[in-house]
Amino acid sequence: MSEETNDDAGLSPIGLQDSPREAATRTSYDAIAETYTGWIADELTAKPHDRAVLGAFSELVLATGDSQTLEIGCGPGRITAFLAALGLTPTGLDLSPAMIALATRHYPAFDFATGTMTALPYGDDSFSGLLAWYSIIHVPDESLHTVFAEAARVLRPGGLFQLAFQLGDRVDHQSEAAGFDVDLDFHRRSIDQVLTVLAEHGFAPVTRLEREPDQAGQFPETTRQGYLLARLDPTAATPLNRATPEQ
Repeated sequence: MSEETNDDAGLSPIGLQDSPREAATRTSYDAIAETYTGWIADELTAKPHDRAVLGAFSELVLATGDSQTLEIGCGPGRITAFLAALGLTPTGLDLSPAMIALATRHYPAFDFATGTMTALPYGDDSFSGLLAWYSIIHVPDESLHTVFAEAARVLRPGGLFQLAFQLGDRVDHQSEAAGFDVDLDFHRRSIDQVLTVLAEHGFAPVTRLEREPDQAGQFPETTRQGYLLARLDPTAATPLNRATPEQ
């Protein structure tokens, strides 16, 4: 498995200080990257709701007159590639170097980078679309404001932010996957809870959708799923969400 390394304990591959939770998540996904990629390879084919949500998001981003889109938590790049097929110009970012190595190998035509959602390595107003496809599920409540502030910073005014996540009101923990030791937290939230935090960073809702667990695909779902599309209000920028992150 090809992956970047960093000899400084506690530092991410881009040289930023990891939180303990980020470090655990990164290490876990590095361990299961190859297996995980095989697990999810055909999941999008089996889920028409997911394809419809991504299609509507892509169409609305293109309607802004720009196609530049960032996927945060892109994993091995399958959704990034799907966005490109829908006409967007996507960039993928993930915390796991092993995931980014796989994404780069499988989809060499696209730009991928290793980094954290809490300090995005992009300039202000860089994108018209932002996608968090089941990636905020690993973000603890105390970091959600930072993630959404960064989203607002890199999005252009009027840009669109599409999120997908499992619904609920609990935190599940997983310590084993595919024979590997992992240390992963899964945060289940309501759409209202996520929307409340988004609103504090200048986002207004466009579409909200909830659905029951889907039994299709290799791994039948056990929780209800939520989709939330929000637009960055061009009049609502604040010093918090327009500030450049410390490097």
